[in-house]
Amino acid sequence: MSPPEAWTIGRLLTWTTDYLKQHGSESPRLDAEVLLAHARGCSRIELYTAFESVVDDAVRATFRDLVRRRAASEPVAYLVGYREFYSLPFYVTPAVLIPRPETEHLVVAALERIQHHPPGQRPFEIVDVGTGSGAIAVALAKHAPACRVTATDASAAALAVARRNVERHAVSDRVALVESDLLSGLPAAQTFDFVVSNPPYVSEAEWARLPATVKDHEPRLALVGGANGCAVIERLVSQAVPRLTPGGWLVLEISPQIEGAVRQIVTSAGGFDAVQTAKDLAGLARVICARRT
Repeated sequence: MSPPEAWTIGRLLTWTTDYLKQHGSESPRLDAEVLLAHARGCSRIELYTAFESVVDDAVRATFRDLVRRRAASEPVAYLVGYREFYSLPFYVTPAVLIPRPETEHLVVAALERIQHHPPGQRPFEIVDVGTGSGAIAVALAKHAPACRVTATDASAAALAVARRNVERHAVSDRVALVESDLLSGLPAAQTFDFVVSNPPYVSEAEWARLPATVKDHEPRLALVGGANGCAVIERLVSQAVPRLTPGGWLVLEISPQIEGAVRQIVTSAGGFDAVQTAKDLAGLARVICARRT
């Protein structure tokens, strides 16, 4: 009788990719690689330099548990405890929304306008509303050194995650974290050159159709924006108008399905002399930018 085939890195990745594909993963190979690298304590590229290496029992046991949880719809980012955003690693837990590539378009749109908005003799003042993991606030602070960021969130648990990321990326001197429902918890006289936000914009109907990996694990309050997806945006726009300095910008991530509704909300609020839409790589409306008069 021939000895059983050894569980090498290559064999584990092949088997796990097939297994996760059968359990509904949209990126089974990537999931397998990320989880195995995490179990081994190495980078993904190191898996390929040791493709024929046999994986020991302890690592296999850890990996097996991670794969089981992933097959049960738990997001990879929560399993490994981090997600890359704007080329930076961010600590994440189920207390915060997992940063997504679509939100990088918000950072790009804000940075483009920061470059053409000279601050004079003072730093830019930016507020990131609903900061979650702090990904937007940290990315802006890292790439726009002449700015100070106030990052708000209604969740103390989310702010604890954001604080870890602010400290990890050494921007504590320029990012202040404030527990607040949108802008209501900030001093009345505090104004900003930029109000940026990835607000909840999923409608109730869309929420019901989301996959289990999102609906069963990510915070509902960070995703759902009421019956039509615009309830939180409408509140935020009305609060942002008196907070923005003349020439300042409101920059919001949106769903392509509600672009028209959001433009109407911004236009009806008054106080803006330009409303622009930034599109993603697929040509879909992803960010609304409005300039304060």
